Amino acid sequence: MPSTICRICGKNFYVKPSHKKLGWGKYCSILCRNKSQFNGKNVNCFSCGKELYRSLAQQAKSDSGKFFCGKSCQTLWRNAYFSGEMHSNWLGGISAYRKILKRESGEPICAHCKLKDERILSVHHIDRNRHNNKPSNLVWACFNCHYLIHHDRSFDIRFMKVIHSSSPR
Repeated sequence: MPSTICRICGKNFYVKPSHKKLGWGKYCSILCRNKSQFNGKNVNCFSCGKELYRSLAQQAKSDSGKFFCGKSCQTLWRNAYFSGEMHSNWLGGISAYRKILKRESGEPICAHCKLKDERILSVHHIDRNRHNNKPSNLVWACFNCHYLIHHDRSFDIRFMKVIHSSSPR
């Protein structure tokens, strides 16, 4: 009685001689045959880390090389990645400094007087260059402190001492 070993599970099973001659009878069941057709790999979702299977065709379609378990995880990544300079409508960022500082520093608070009311906070450029919107060049200042920084030299010197003593840059 002709028997063959399954290529997936290693089980011994009977194969008709005519089927073996045709090249059939490689797998003991439909389940093992289906498992043999999976040629992709398991990957982790880039956003949440959930393990998922992606076929070779799905892997080839990924432009970023990242894989996501669903549209919501992909949207979370896209919104974070394609913001600021990576956004297609980016115009140089002259007016984006407030959003940049809010995203980087967290809670808006005046660096000098510690005022927390966001309605009266502005962003001060330390080097006074409005085109330099690096987070290390931006600091929160209330309207009163911001006015004094630009109009009172002694206050500006005290403000810079407070900035440099409070955070290592």
